Amino acid sequence: MSAKDGTDLPAGWALARLSEVATVIMGQSPPSSTYNDSGVGLPFFQGKAEFGSLYAEPRVWCSRPNKIAQTDDILLSVRAPVGPTNLAPAVCCIGRGLAAVRPKTGVALRYLLHAFRRFADDLDARGTGTTFKAVSGQVVRDLPLPIAPASEQERIADALDELLSDLDAGVAALERVRAKLKLYRAAVLKAAVEGALTAEWRKHQAQTEPAAELLKRILTERRRRWEAEQLRKFKDKGREPPKNWKAKYKEPAAPDMTGLPPLPEGWCWVTVEQLATVTSGQTPPGMPTTSTQDDGILWFRVADMNVPGNEGWMRNGGLRLSFGSARSLGVKLLPAGSIIFPKRGGAIATNKKRRLKFAAGCDLNLMAVTPVAPADEYLWLWFLALDLAKLSDGSNVPQINNPDIIPRAVPLPSLVEQQVIVEIVEGQLSVIDHLEADLASKITSAQALRQSILRHAFSGRLVPQDPNDEPASELLKRIAAEREQRAREATAAKRMNGRKPSRREKP
Repeated sequence: MSAKDGTDLPAGWALARLSEVATVIMGQSPPSSTYNDSGVGLPFFQGKAEFGSLYAEPRVWCSRPNKIAQTDDILLSVRAPVGPTNLAPAVCCIGRGLAAVRPKTGVALRYLLHAFRRFADDLDARGTGTTFKAVSGQVVRDLPLPIAPASEQERIADALDELLSDLDAGVAALERVRAKLKLYRAAVLKAAVEGALTAEWRKHQAQTEPAAELLKRILTERRRRWEAEQLRKFKDKGREPPKNWKAKYKEPAAPDMTGLPPLPEGWCWVTVEQLATVTSGQTPPGMPTTSTQDDGILWFRVADMNVPGNEGWMRNGGLRLSFGSARSLGVKLLPAGSIIFPKRGGAIATNKKRRLKFAAGCDLNLMAVTPVAPADEYLWLWFLALDLAKLSDGSNVPQINNPDIIPRAVPLPSLVEQQVIVEIVEGQLSVIDHLEADLASKITSAQALRQSILRHAFSGRLVPQDPNDEPASELLKRIAAEREQRAREATAAKRMNGRKPSRREKP
């Protein structure tokens, strides 16, 4: 739809504002005290989160409903995100995140539903707000839509139902495969850190150094790192190390063995703290919101984990701070190879883990685990198998704290077996990554095909036009005449009741 005057539309079509072809009811949220989950009152829908494949799915009911939608009204999301649609499964109450759209007589429900899905981006572009975009009732009512003749609307809707149903079935099959790959990835990682993946390998190997001996070397290296860090701090402050400063080192605690399952021969239970140092991120006061220079120290936020190129290693994005700025702000640098993950908020549920490619700082919504060599690659695999959502405290704002990570038990194999595990897992994950990328490409292509089909439909190129169809302009005249007739009847009824009509009620 490129011309607002409709001159580029097919013969018999017309351009109309939504309010000319449908009744629009903007939602309004009733008091939260009227909500319940026991089915009292009407189903209450607040936004896209309750949308299903076609019909919204109630989670909450409202005992004192305000704005009402009728069965099969189109529910249009008007607040963050703008544009998604569903149908009302029954008479229901709608909150301010939704509008109910009810087609006028002669406008096909399915046609209008498909039209919203075609022009969702147009509506979104009319939204305001940066953090939470929304559209007003006036914007929704003024949305321009191409209206086909009534008979052609039905033909278009039938064709779209058939084509998009087949496309949806194909996408659903791809999504099922993607879900299975996700399960397979989890199964590979679980088998790796439990010893099942290398069970056959162990049968054919001579005795190797037990993991307990490896642990001793790791603990020695861990202490060496601590001592080097303390010496650096003394030097930065221009101080000599005090007497007995090494005695302040705290040995990490061994794991609580209660309830832990037996391990393969040569393995041993350790804690995360024995294999790594755990550090919470920080957001120092005065931290700038934009980079202060093109190079220097990187400082990452949770959102930077989603930057392209950061799928495994954190390389891109983040704020760039000069070394002087980072030092004056007190930015705590985390070594390259540190594992970072969200520690606060909804991002925990995404289960994202990344590794720092370079020494960098992280904000207070991130936590870092810095492995001690030579167990760093194996600990990374163990973290990939860890479900972060199961660690959060379950509060309104989920959070992972250091005590949720530090004492967690890790099954540790010998160094030789670690190397074998890493090699096998990397090979299998590489295959999974390739398949997932292929599936993502196919799903993206399907989405592009969907939009192409919708573009054809609403430019008159999906089904043939019939010159015998009544033009849409006549349909719009009839709808307008019916609206004026109802207004006159309402005005007359109120005059009979002895009340003057308002300006809005006058025909």
